[in-house]
Amino acid sequence: MFSHLSFAATPEQEVGHLISFIAKSNAVFIRNGDKHTSQEAADHLAMKYKKAQRYAKTADDFIENLASKSSWSGKVYTVILTDGTKLTANDWLTVELTQFRETEKPQ
Repeated sequence: MFSHLSFAATPEQEVGHLISFIAKSNAVFIRNGDKHTSQEAADHLAMKYKKAQRYAKTADDFIENLASKSSWSGKVYTVILTDGTKLTANDWLTVELTQFRETEKPQ
């Protein structure tokens, strides 16, 4: 009966989606010069979110403040996708968040 109703995702749901998206991506993450699997990257960002949630009131804040660069070194996180494309984590996650929000819009 209510299947046609859609509600905007909360910031926690959006961040959860991004972390799940990262884990399932099979991309290679470069953090402080070291390569990490997509699952390692997802685990790391989930830990950062848990410890520093005050810096991520929205999913956009999460991307900008926690998921784009090292809080320790300031180095930008980069991602190598399965097709070899290399881009910043910020650009990659911003596109995914935009697409997620488009699919979550009320009909």
